[in-house]
Amino acid sequence: MWYVYILESKDGEHWYIGCTDNLDRRLKEHNEGDGFHTQKHAPWKIKNAISFQDKKKAFLFEKYLKTQSGRAFTKKYL
Repeated sequence: MWYVYILESKDGEHWYIGCTDNLDRRLKEHNEGDGFHTQKHAPWKIKNAISFQDKKKAFLFEKYLKTQSGRAFTKKYL
């Protein structure tokens, strides 16, 4: 199972979108500072996670969410 996840900083002002096959491990890594883009806004919490059977579809959805229209979709629906 693959997950596209949206993290939210505890202050609620920052988001991060990623993809993983182990959601618990990845959240722990982000909160321990293992990630250039997430280390300065830790701690993080999972705002949303969407599961996929297919790795390719998960990565394509992650890529979409990082586009301008994907960010608008995220703010409106997720």
